[in-house]
Amino acid sequence: MKIIINNSLMIPIYEQVVEQIKKQIIEGRLSDGEALPSVRSLAKELRISALTVKKAYDFLEQEGFISTVHGKGSYVNDLNPTILVEEQKKEIEDELETLIKRARLVGLSDEELEVLFKMLLEG
Repeated sequence: MKIIINNSLMIPIYEQVVEQIKKQIIEGRLSDGEALPSVRSLAKELRISALTVKKAYDFLEQEGFISTVHGKGSYVNDLNPTILVEEQKKEIEDELETLIKRARLVGLSDEELEVLFKMLLEG
C-alpha cells in the first residue's frame, strides 16, 4: 500500500491517510478481505504518530471501508455499491465547489456559470 504524506498541505495528516486508502479501495487496488498494515507499522513507515494512523483507521471503519478485529488487524470490507456511488458523488461535489470558487475569483456571475454548465451538459 502506497501512501504519500504532504506536510505542506493544509489538510490534516489523518485525512490524507484516509483519502488515499479510500481511493485505493474504490479503485480496486485494495480488495475485499485484504489486510491493512498494522497501526504501528504504517506509522513507522510514514514517520507519523501511531495515534494519527489509529484515527484514520477509526474513521475508515466508521465509514464502512474497513473492519478491525482486535488482536488480528484491520481488513478491507466488501464495499456496498451505495457507498461507492456516494463517495463518487462527494468527490464530484468537491470538484464542482472548487471550480465554482475559481470561477467567482475571475469574476463569473452565477448566471454565467449556469449558462456555461448547461452548455457543457448539452455537449
